[in-house]
Amino acid sequence: MAVFTAVNETQLASWLEHYSLGQVTDFRGISSGIENSNFFLTTTEGEYVLTLFEKLNSQQLPFYLELMQHLAAHGVTVPDPVAQRDGSLFGELLGKPAAIVTKLGGGVQLAPQPYHCVEVGQMLARMHLAGRAFKRHQPNLRSLPWWQDALPSVTAFIDDAQRKLLVEELAFQNDFFASTDYRDLPEGPCHCDLFRDNVLFIPAAPGESRERLGGFFDFYFAGYDKWLFDVAVCVNDWCADPFTGVLDPMRTQALLRAYQTVRPFTPTEVHHWRSMLRAGALRFWVSRLYDYYRPREAEMLQPHDPGHFERILRERLSAAELPWL
Repeated sequence: MAVFTAVNETQLASWLEHYSLGQVTDFRGISSGIENSNFFLTTTEGEYVLTLFEKLNSQQLPFYLELMQHLAAHGVTVPDPVAQRDGSLFGELLGKPAAIVTKLGGGVQLAPQPYHCVEVGQMLARMHLAGRAFKRHQPNLRSLPWWQDALPSVTAFIDDAQRKLLVEELAFQNDFFASTDYRDLPEGPCHCDLFRDNVLFIPAAPGESRERLGGFFDFYFAGYDKWLFDVAVCVNDWCADPFTGVLDPMRTQALLRAYQTVRPFTPTEVHHWRSMLRAGALRFWVSRLYDYYRPREAEMLQPHDPGHFERILRERLSAAELPWL
C-alpha cells in the first residue's frame, strides 16, 4: 500500500455520497506497500479501508472484490467489500477505480513464532478449499509471463552474476511450468502475496496466553494459481531468517503440518516443493528489482530491498535439504 493519488476532504465527501456509511471522523493515507493508493477511513458507521487502484482496471477488479466477498461469506476472515447504494462493489474516484472494504482488527506480527505459523497455515488451507466454489477465473497477473516481460527492464541495473542467475532460473521455471507434473498440481484462487504484513493478529485478551489470527488482507495480487505456489510464497516470508534467507525448521514444519491437517499435500506437491520455493523467490526478486529500479512517484512510497529475495533464491538452490513435514 502507498499513496500515489491524494484525495482531499471535498473529493472524499462527494464520493461517499454513493455509500451509506455515515459521517467521516478520520481519514489518512497508509504508507506500507507499493501498488495502490490506500487510506484508513473511519466513519460513524465503522472502520474501513479505501483503495484507489493505480494499475488494475474495471475489468479485472470484480475478481478481487468478489473473491473477498466469497471468502468472507464462507467463514474466512478477510476484508469484506462495501457495496454502494446501487449495489456496485466499486466506482470511480479521481478517474480511477476505487473501492471500500471493512477494516480487520489486530496488527501485523513481524517476528512470528511457530504458533503464529500454525494459525496461518490452517487458514490458508481453509481459504484454498473455500475458493473452489468461486466462479470467476483470473490468472495470477504476476506469474511466469510477467517475469519474462519484466526481466529485460532491470538487467541493466544488476551485475553479471545476478543476470546469469536470473536467466538460468527463469529457464528452469519455464520448463517446470510446461511439465505434466506442474499441470497436475492442485489449483484455485490464491492470495499470491501472503507476507507477514498482509496478516493481522489480535492481541491476547485477559486470561489468554496468545494472540489469535485476525485475518488475511490485501488481495490485489490474488489470482488463479497452484496452491503450492501460495504456500511457498507464504513460507518464504513467514519462515525465513531475515538476514540469510534460511528456513527455520520449527516454523516451516509448524505451518506445513497445520496446512495439511486441513488439506493434505499430494505426492506431486511434495516432490516439487523446492521447485516451487524457487518460483516464489524468483517472482519477488524480479518484482522488487522492478519496483526498486523502475519506481513510480508516490507519497510515502517505501520500495523493498531486492537483495532479500536474491539471498532466498540462492539459498533454496544450494540447501542440501529443505524443511518439510
